Amino acid sequence: METLRKNTSRRKHPFHRPPFVVSFARMNSAPQLRTLLVLGRVSNLPTVWSNCLAGWWLGGGGNFWKLPFLFVAVSLLYTAGMFLNDAFDEGFDRQRRAERPIPSGKISARRVWQLGFVQLALGLLLLLACGKTAFVAGVWLTFFILLYDFTHKFFTASPWLMGACRFWVYVIAGATGAGGLNGFVIFSGLALAFYVVGLSYVARRESFRGPVSFWPLLLLASPIILALAMNVAEYRKAVLWLSAVLLLWLARCLRTTFFGGERNIGWLVTNLLAGIVFVDWLAAAPILAPASNALIFLALFGLTKWFQKFIPAT
Repeated sequence: METLRKNTSRRKHPFHRPPFVVSFARMNSAPQLRTLLVLGRVSNLPTVWSNCLAGWWLGGGGNFWKLPFLFVAVSLLYTAGMFLNDAFDEGFDRQRRAERPIPSGKISARRVWQLGFVQLALGLLLLLACGKTAFVAGVWLTFFILLYDFTHKFFTASPWLMGACRFWVYVIAGATGAGGLNGFVIFSGLALAFYVVGLSYVARRESFRGPVSFWPLLLLASPIILALAMNVAEYRKAVLWLSAVLLLWLARCLRTTFFGGERNIGWLVTNLLAGIVFVDWLAAAPILAPASNALIFLALFGLTKWFQKFIPAT
């Protein structure tokens, strides 16, 4: 009789779930994966990876075993900054952007704060494997991330803080390379920083439908100006045609600014962000073989545009 009861009990639960299935079911009760991807603006991660590659190559390359630590660490610092951006902006988003994950109730502000700081800590911890200089640069990057997230809604010069964040990514990557930091890493990092600052100011002016000042456009073109100034002789050819690529992309992004038409601020910012890959490509062009150069950076650009179809870039 006892055996019969056991068999009957088993028949009542023919789909008894093993432990790992139960764990997975519990995971589904947490915030959905898409909510986390939106919070982290992960569609922009390929631009961060292109920053890392360009800075690492300019720093001499090598130290291949450090590359996984570099990529994961900087990716974590980036997504941490995006999480904390939403956490700091909770009040603003409740009034102006109710569709964002926190005000829409998809995730609590407390959880976002927690996940943001955990990612910051993990990112810094992983940078220890990239060397002391990379770690110190990571501390500076963390400082500028927090400063930007805290001040960007009321500090009019906050785009310069955003540019500084990208500059420190170059420094971290350059320090990871076998040759370490050098002038090419620093100046290329500055050129990228200026591009990001120009991007931010153009986007801000476009949102007000006012005339665009000249100096932000000059900042967007600063990578081209610097590349032409720093590369001469046999390096000039690669720089010239890649400068043309970046210039054509900028012209495409800003065509409504100059020639009129319906302005789409989201489209503008999204495409200028994707253009960061072209800035990195231009920086690394003189030191890489054209074929491998084109394959890697075009793949990262395509990946950025593909991700942006599913996850908002801003």
